[in-house]
Amino acid sequence: MRTIDDKAAAGGLVDVVLGGGNLRVSPITTSVPMEVDALKNRLHDRLPRIRITELLAEVDGWTGFTDGFTHLRSGEPATDRRIVLTALLADGLNLGVTRMAEACRAISPRQLAWTADWFLRDDTYAQTLARLNDALHGHPFAQVFGPATSSSSDGQYFALGGRGEDAGDINAKYGQAPGVRFYTHISGRYGPFNVKVISAATSEAPYVVDGLLYHDSDLMPTTHHTDTGGVSEHVFALMHLLGFRFAPRIRGLKGRRLYSADAVSAYPTLEPMLSGRLDINLIRAHWDEILRLAASIRTGTVTASLIMRRLAAFPRQNGLAMALRELGRLERTLFTLDWLEDPGLRRNASHELNKGEARNSLARAVFFHRRGELQDRGREAQQHRASGLNVVLTAIALWNTAYLARAVDTLRSEGEVIPDHLLTHLSPLGWDHINLTGDYVWEAETGLEAGEFRPLRPGLFQVKAA
Repeated sequence: MRTIDDKAAAGGLVDVVLGGGNLRVSPITTSVPMEVDALKNRLHDRLPRIRITELLAEVDGWTGFTDGFTHLRSGEPATDRRIVLTALLADGLNLGVTRMAEACRAISPRQLAWTADWFLRDDTYAQTLARLNDALHGHPFAQVFGPATSSSSDGQYFALGGRGEDAGDINAKYGQAPGVRFYTHISGRYGPFNVKVISAATSEAPYVVDGLLYHDSDLMPTTHHTDTGGVSEHVFALMHLLGFRFAPRIRGLKGRRLYSADAVSAYPTLEPMLSGRLDINLIRAHWDEILRLAASIRTGTVTASLIMRRLAAFPRQNGLAMALRELGRLERTLFTLDWLEDPGLRRNASHELNKGEARNSLARAVFFHRRGELQDRGREAQQHRASGLNVVLTAIALWNTAYLARAVDTLRSEGEVIPDHLLTHLSPLGWDHINLTGDYVWEAETGLEAGEFRPLRPGLFQVKAA
């Protein structure tokens, strides 16, 4: 705090003006080279045109992800993968069993309903999503997208209609229609590895820790980003205790009060932002309870979202809640000081959160039926929709990653110079080459041998001679 106070007084904070009670942090400017857009056009121009059914079948051939959908009683995978993939698409596209059966006439509604009831469950969706994420993060080309140790989370709103309206809550931010949010965690390599359906009116903060701890993939994020909706003092405290670096992008930072361990007058430049002194003795008095709470959350004895809602209900009557709040104030103050001092931290947070926005755009395109409006009344059915959507999105990301790698190799073999630093600006979430609508027809075979890929297109965009 003393370091930042001195830097602020001397005007030494990059892109930050702090003094006289005023705080202004300059917006992040774009750092994307001009050549990136042209490179993206050339690469996506080479990707094969493909139907979503063909894409899922091809990715299943690489990973065998449908083996994760096992029978509830026998534990065996389905004998007909096409029916499982069709039931998955019924959830992922928001079509439902009846509409999907009409669009895929080779499979009856009864077959789809039976498969969905016996094979598509929360645990099998989690296993399948984990298998796809492990394949995505294990692909050598995925490293160009970013570090696997970074992640972010965000909620995406979906309106409820029909019989589902009674199951939703109204949030004025999204209008007067009842709805829910799909709260999704996505890795730095664009893999959505956890999703939870939450009320449109509830805070996102209690679910930040859940997604980082309770997933089946091999991912081990160390730095996590959210927007303002995922921020609370309890989240800051728990993230520190559980070994995560919490780096949110907080709106209205000027209005967020900071706390010091000694007299606020010791920091004259920061003093207008300081609200008071931390109660260190309160943290000491409840330290053993804080550690037990963190251990219980880590081992899954109690979920973070459940205990955080309980602690928030009676914060002033609960000593543990007050001590955890003080620890959170300490961590939030330290993070804010880092945020003011380090422009790289601000840039990385924006970059990672933009990946979540890209994921949300693809989700809108995939979850298209009824304009993305949910008709399901039960939370279990809504969770299946969200899980099916994330499985489809991860399959698309994996397929795009594999073919972008081949496209890059092809352009380089044709003599084009593609610097590695340009590849870091690519994304595996494009979908212009994927046919998401129409009749969902499954071929008996993909026509590809093991290790074989579809031919790339010849391409329309060419590099102009210097």
